[in-house]
Amino acid sequence: MAGREPYESSVTISLMTTPHGEDVSRILLIDDDPGIRRTFRACLEAAGHRVATASDFSQAEVSLQSDVFDLCFIDLRIGNESSIDFLPVLQQVAPWMRTIMVTAYSSIDTAIDAIRAGAVDYLVKPCSCEQLRLAAAKQISARRLERRLEALEKEDCFTQVAELDSANPTMKKILETLRQVADTDASVLILGESGTGKGLAARMVHQCSARAKENFVTVNCPSLSAELLESELFGHKRGAFTGATENKLGRVDQAENGTLFLDEIGDVPLVLQPKLLRFIQDREYERVGDPVTRRANVRIVAATNRDLEEMVKEGTFREDLLYRINVISVRMLTLRERIEDIDLLAEKFLLRFAANYHRKARRFSAAAIEAMRTYSWPGNIRELQNVIERAVILSGSEELGGEHLSISPESSPRQHPRIGEAVSLQDLERAHITSVLAGTNSFDAAAKILGIDASTLYRKRKEYGL
Repeated sequence: MAGREPYESSVTISLMTTPHGEDVSRILLIDDDPGIRRTFRACLEAAGHRVATASDFSQAEVSLQSDVFDLCFIDLRIGNESSIDFLPVLQQVAPWMRTIMVTAYSSIDTAIDAIRAGAVDYLVKPCSCEQLRLAAAKQISARRLERRLEALEKEDCFTQVAELDSANPTMKKILETLRQVADTDASVLILGESGTGKGLAARMVHQCSARAKENFVTVNCPSLSAELLESELFGHKRGAFTGATENKLGRVDQAENGTLFLDEIGDVPLVLQPKLLRFIQDREYERVGDPVTRRANVRIVAATNRDLEEMVKEGTFREDLLYRINVISVRMLTLRERIEDIDLLAEKFLLRFAANYHRKARRFSAAAIEAMRTYSWPGNIRELQNVIERAVILSGSEELGGEHLSISPESSPRQHPRIGEAVSLQDLERAHITSVLAGTNSFDAAAKILGIDASTLYRKRKEYGL
């Protein structure tokens, strides 16, 4: 600013390497002094952050419309105007962004005014690179925590990914496929009945990827109308529709650099599918009511319990959208297809709920184990978990018996036979082909495992209606 000492000489740029473990964030610098902008930018970029600058309030608003920032450093005075008057504008345009006021004039009254207007911190020039970096790190850490809490508030509780471990050979191949694809950015489509662990599989893909330290954000596609789902995904601008009283970040923004999980993508309304296709294809989108095109760096994982190919034939799901999300696909096995895992899963749930609810339950009786093994579990792992949770809560004994389980094996015949049971060879062959197809990535691979040619497998698949 006019009348000040040259600021470049008052700061020593000593942080030329990114500190170990420090989060990279997006920072906006607003100052009318080019020397200050240049020096602050060098300090923050040396700490590994992405930095944009603006010399006045108009430039700042343009930057805020085209990008999402975690933190803003703003000088107390820009030209002849006070930045304290501009802070409410910043809060309206980007309510999620944290702001630090910076000035060469130290005044307690001014600091109080800035905090009251919405600033979260106050720095006095001259300050060292270390002071600047620490101030940024503190606010970025707070912003990261806010984002994670926002994500957790909208997510259902989930079980540990380790519960996907399986003794079933086909399930092991499915999990290995997910591990192999995790370290890429390829889109993944996870198929399977409700309760089979599609959400857990999606989270495992995220946790095994290079994006693991960033957010895993879930969008529950069936829960909202087309209009509200678009706002949930992409965010909206103030006044875009009735009730839109402020700018809102979408789930895409929250998933920046992380993973966006589109749960039950088969339920996305047809009218919204073109916009979703464009986003998945080009990673470009607009917030509702805002013409500014934005770009996102997210990894897409989708899941559904519906037959998307049949929906394409019916005209309720776009074929080009299916191609985009179906780069890699797996089908999660039902619990009745992986009965080897029932005992282990049941024991894990029992011990967890006994600890959570401070109950005595520690083991199952032989009758309870047999009941669980012979039940078909139409609700899959989720149903098993709910049944055991109820039994642990209501039982007052250390051993859970068959009478404590709210299941009826007699009314639920097994749909997938086991070797040695009184079933025909045709039923066994059908079940085996079904499992092999579920655990392989291609038709040819399945045929090779089964020891038959692809044409024979095609004929049998058609014969069994698979």
